[in-house]
Amino acid sequence: MVRISPSILAGDFTDLRTTVKSVEKYVDSIHVDVIDGVFAPNITFGVPIVDALRNITSLPLDVHLMIVEPDRYLKTFVDHGASSLWVHVESCPHLHRTIMRIKELDVEAFVCLNPATPLSAIEEILPFVDGVLIMTVNPGFSGQKFIPQMTVKIARLKKMIDERNLSIHIAVDGGIDETNLEEVVKCGADTLIMGSGIFAKESPGDFVRKLRETSEVFK
Repeated sequence: MVRISPSILAGDFTDLRTTVKSVEKYVDSIHVDVIDGVFAPNITFGVPIVDALRNITSLPLDVHLMIVEPDRYLKTFVDHGASSLWVHVESCPHLHRTIMRIKELDVEAFVCLNPATPLSAIEEILPFVDGVLIMTVNPGFSGQKFIPQMTVKIARLKKMIDERNLSIHIAVDGGIDETNLEEVVKCGADTLIMGSGIFAKESPGDFVRKLRETSEVFK
């Protein structure tokens, strides 16, 4: 089953409740991009927004930590409502320890790779994670264009997972919209992080509903 997780970074910050409620019936989770301005350009939001979102919706909250020293904040985000924690291999020098800590907190653990980071960086951690996120743009800002060469990387990751007989989600994040989602799913992705691809539409909820009704990947 292909899952959709809208990135709240592309939503309306003046009315998060309406933004979330507009898509809540049609999506599988809410993706929360926590960026510190150091690991990646841009400063977004932190624990208070996760806390607020948890009070708005019962949907899972996927908290994507694009920050330095993420280990310092794992328990805090879980305590405030995170359903899964997504950490970058580039910011975790002791990645296995970080992933094990996330699992001890009883939430899903995803490992993330920037576009230039090779798949070899996560070969050893694959048996321990619930999913892998392939960044299809350089992290930092919503609305960037999809890097088409990432489809090869997605397909290679799918092959790696299948060869090891593992059950791991493959998520993609960055420039995903109705023009390329079928291609990335064909390559192996099963979790679509969509920001402006959803929230830039006049009616985000109707767009997601129609997408699920018409696209072959959801049938």
